[in-house]
Amino acid sequence: MSEFDLHCFSESGNSYKAALMLELCGADWQPLGVKFFKGATRSAEYRELNVMGEAPVLIHHREGSDLILSQSGAILIYLSRHFGKFGHRTEAEELEILRWILFDNHKLTSYTATERFMRHFRGKKGDPAAEFIYGRARDAWKVLNTHLSGREWVAADRATIADLSLCGYLFWPEQVDADWNEFPAVAAWLERIRALPGWAAPEDLMPSGM
Repeated sequence: MSEFDLHCFSESGNSYKAALMLELCGADWQPLGVKFFKGATRSAEYRELNVMGEAPVLIHHREGSDLILSQSGAILIYLSRHFGKFGHRTEAEELEILRWILFDNHKLTSYTATERFMRHFRGKKGDPAAEFIYGRARDAWKVLNTHLSGREWVAADRATIADLSLCGYLFWPEQVDADWNEFPAVAAWLERIRALPGWAAPEDLMPSGM
């Protein structure tokens, strides 16, 4: 049995955040595929595991009792504490990391993931609601690009879980309709993430949810 099980699927950027963190930390883990596009997260069995009906779900098999966590931000914080990697060194860094994880969950991932699902997977490109959400996603990319101009990492002088959270949906530029040449600081930052020892693409870490 692996130390960590991750219920996940490769099309999920939120799953990718947790999978990438596990991989970069050299964790003993295995992906447990979630057939999202076949309705797996709506099943009663899955809702017993996570009442929110979302992926990822992390199970840490610990002596005494297993720990079950959902929500990528909480998972990243837990894994950072467990492995002592990609975390804060000062209180100021801790709060800055949290600030950007909250921004990611509320703005960048929230809009990017939704517009990708509507425009790429549901074929609703041109739909007014989908185009509104796409505009909000671009606004979030602009914020990130401005912040990264003149700096290498989001919240510290090194990669942290803030970077791993924010990048989750950005390695699919065609699917989110992004030309990173418009956002050069984001493009350079994504290359730095790709250069981290142990980096792997979503499709190399997790099975498809199709």
